[in-house]
Amino acid sequence: DPQQLELTTTSKRKLRRFIVIDEVVDKLYGSRVREYFEENDVQHKILALPTTEETKSMDLVLNILQEVQDFSIDRRTEPIIAIGGGVCLDIVGLAASLYRRRTPYIRVPTTLLSYVDASVGAKTGVNFLQCKNKLGGYTPPVASFLDRSFIQSIPRRHISNGLGEILKMALMKHKGLFDLLKSHGKYLLDTKFQSCRSSADHGDAALQTTRIAIETMLEELAPNLWEDDLDRLVDFGHLISPELEMRVLPSLMHGEAVNVDMAFMTYVAHARGLVAAEEKEQILQCMRGLELPVWHSGCSWALIKTALRERLKHSGGQLRMPLPTGLGVAEIFNDTSEETLERAYKLWVRD
Repeated sequence: DPQQLELTTTSKRKLRRFIVIDEVVDKLYGSRVREYFEENDVQHKILALPTTEETKSMDLVLNILQEVQDFSIDRRTEPIIAIGGGVCLDIVGLAASLYRRRTPYIRVPTTLLSYVDASVGAKTGVNFLQCKNKLGGYTPPVASFLDRSFIQSIPRRHISNGLGEILKMALMKHKGLFDLLKSHGKYLLDTKFQSCRSSADHGDAALQTTRIAIETMLEELAPNLWEDDLDRLVDFGHLISPELEMRVLPSLMHGEAVNVDMAFMTYVAHARGLVAAEEKEQILQCMRGLELPVWHSGCSWALIKTALRERLKHSGGQLRMPLPTGLGVAEIFNDTSEETLERAYKLWVRD
């Protein structure tokens, strides 16, 4: 906004920023963040918080808002900055949307999952009554700043967790991305998505993979930012997983729960004759190569039925089930019978 830019650059008021940072990220990068603001002569307040699925609540949002009020920001020119994983970005986004009805905020993702998922789109939210993201809204950030160097400090399992969401977009929309993951998955895990010029065999697989994942996500989300159309390919892996993830916390991370859901839905697609046995095996092999779980004991037939009943409630009375119809292509189905689902479940458990 040129008017806001002029207001900021001509103002005699000292630059001020309020930053919420995940406490683990703060231990790793907090000193560099503080040094950055000090060198640029920015008055700042850094609030380090434990941002996990277990703490993702309105209590934490209110805690942030109390600190924002005490710091006293100008909501036109002083965006709140969120530095952390997806939970941190979700919580801060909700807090910003509530403060004086809407305060601008900036997302700085520090995990692979948040880099390709939470950084894109408009959703904000917190968990409520043991339900994932039950409270929230649609408030896009004014910017997302993407820096893959953050990813080098996260554990290998967290890299794999992020690969679950990347695989979702590959299976739904982009066979080239699927082939990249199949060919370079172990390399991406080993190098933690850092660009290594010395490895000619892999090219810049990290840059290619993240760029395609974000571009395909934007293609899906941008025309439907407020979810007016409930037929969404990005819901693949998100029909069963919200119920499963909350039920078994903290044993499954978000991307892992999504992958368990995707593995089951791959069996559903096979049971419906949408994907051949060879394609099903290629998908499962790719999942294992990315070190993602393809099954979890908590994903019982009873849980699946409960999750799908919830899905019907919140999707206009139709399942709107995204399923692969090949590698990198998909459609949405409303006519999957319980008999087909149960048959797919029995084959999945058997395998």
